[in-house]
Parts: sequence; C-alpha cells; structure tokens
Amino acid sequence: MIFGFTIIKVLGYHLVKKFKLPPGPKPWLLVGNLPEMLVNKPVFRWIHKLMKEMNTEIACIRLGNVNIIPVTCPTIACEFLRKHDVDFASRPLTMATGIISSGYVTIAIVPFGEQWKKMRRIFVNDLFSPLRHQWLQDKRNEEADNIMFYVYHKCKNPSDDALVNVRNVAQHYCCNVARKLIFNTRYFGKGREDGGPGLEEEEHVNIIFVLLKHVYAFSVSDYIPWLGMLDLDGHKRKVKNGLKMMKKYHDPIVEERIKQWKDGSKTIEEDLLDVLISLKDVNNNPTLTSKEIKALTIVLHTSLLSLTVTCMSIHHHLFDNHHYFKIKEV
Repeated sequence: MIFGFTIIKVLGYHLVKKFKLPPGPKPWLLVGNLPEMLVNKPVFRWIHKLMKEMNTEIACIRLGNVNIIPVTCPTIACEFLRKHDVDFASRPLTMATGIISSGYVTIAIVPFGEQWKKMRRIFVNDLFSPLRHQWLQDKRNEEADNIMFYVYHKCKNPSDDALVNVRNVAQHYCCNVARKLIFNTRYFGKGREDGGPGLEEEEHVNIIFVLLKHVYAFSVSDYIPWLGMLDLDGHKRKVKNGLKMMKKYHDPIVEERIKQWKDGSKTIEEDLLDVLISLKDVNNNPTLTSKEIKALTIVLHTSLLSLTVTCMSIHHHLFDNHHYFKIKEV
C-alpha cells in the first residue's frame, strides 16, 4: 500500500555535489526523462510502477535540469517534511496554477507572500468565520432539502428504474451548495423542476474536474519553460479552455453584481460574492479588484468541490475498511 507521494524539486548539480542521488531511470541528455513522461500517462502511475519494479521507496527522476524525488515510504516522507518545512509551506509556480489563479491573485494555489497573506485574512475573518458559517446555514439547508427532493423523485420515476447515481448526485449537491453560497443561485440557466442539474450545471461540474485534474499535473512546460509554447502534452490548451468556460458562467454574474453595488441598487449582503464586493480598506476603497473577485469565485468553486469529494472518498474508504477500527463495547 502506498502511504504517500512526496515530490521535491531540487537543482541537479546541488544534489550531485553534496549527496548521492537515489536510484532512478537513466536520463537522456538535456531533456532527462521527459520523453518517458510524455509517453507514459498518467505520469504518477508510471512513477509508482517504476519504483515498484526497482524495489525502492525513494527514487530520482530527472526532468529537464530538475531532479524529482518521489517518496512512497511514510517515514522518509515525514523526514522530508520536517527538514524542508519552509519549502513545503508554499505552493510551486506551475503553468496550470498561474492560469487558473489569474496570475496568482487568489489563495489556494498561490505561493506564500503578501497576496497570500491578504487573501488569508479575508478568508478567515470575512468568508469562513463562525459567524459567517451560521449566517449561511439557511442556504445549506435549502440545498440539502433540494437534493432529497431530487433523489426522491428519481426513485419514483419509472423511466429511471428507481436508480440513483450517487456519484453524480454528490457532485452536483456540492456544486449546488457552492453556487448558493457564492452566487445565491442554484442554476446558471432555467434549471429543472425536479431539482436536478441542467445542462449548464453539468458542464460547470465537468469543467471544475478538468481544472482540478491539471492543477498540479506533470507538465513539460513546468520543467522546460520554453516548451510551453508548443504545449506538447496539451495541458495548457485544456486549462485555458476550461477557464474560459468557467468565466462564461461566472464573469457576467460578478460584473452585474459589482454594477449593482456601485449604483446603489444593492446594499444588503446576501451571499459571499456580496461580501467580497463590499469589503473596504482603511480608506474606504474596495479591498478587492474585479480581477481578484472573479478569480476567487473560480477558486472557491474548485476548492469546495475538491475538499468535499475528498472527504467523501475518505469516508467511503473507511467504511469499506472498517476492520481498521477497534470498537470498544460498553
């Protein structure tokens, strides 16, 4: 069983000079093992398979002039985390994260710095404080009621043979909650009478998963930047197209809401978007720019769905492996 997978980027000549490198495949001149990375998809499975064949829990794979150190041993991984805590405290600069975060103006995938500190203060104090959590309770309850209504009608519908796709229901419930909290709406389009997702919502969920798939995926341009213009692995095109489709749904809502707050037609906060727009600094100027607000709505949607799905996957794994637990009888 693989307990963890830790990757550290270190310039090759530093490691060669000071330490003996772990075992790994023989690299090509200049490009290292990038050809193998392009051929073997997904890359992380190729790395796991390679390490299994080499019978090692730590390896060295050179991509361009960067040595990638994958670790599958929890003890070694913990040692890395302790010794390189400063490096792991930040986020790496990658092609995908730069595009998704609109130039690193958000929080979740932004390197440690002043922008990250600014966004963290907003998240802790204004978006996800205990008081704000309580304020949004009715919206969460509304979406919980709606998903029960939808599942009930699916079970009663003879054309569906009373079958419910739990994965789809869970995914759309997570996104419904996110849309309700951020935009105070369940649907981008007309929606459905049975409470289920419309075409726009299905596309929206699919786009989020496309972006999540490429956030920290292995990309050639992250190791040899000048190859980014060629987009050999197609990641840049997929991320840009996905972000364009997300903006198609988000930006009109954000722009209209900003206009409403400026002309005074809206003065009461009803959702998280209102909170972001109404934030002021000490000089009574908007704390966030339009670009930052738009980028935050995208990151909030992707983060909320990612965290929720991850928690559900963990719970599913724990229930399937209940023998890990020892229940003490009272």
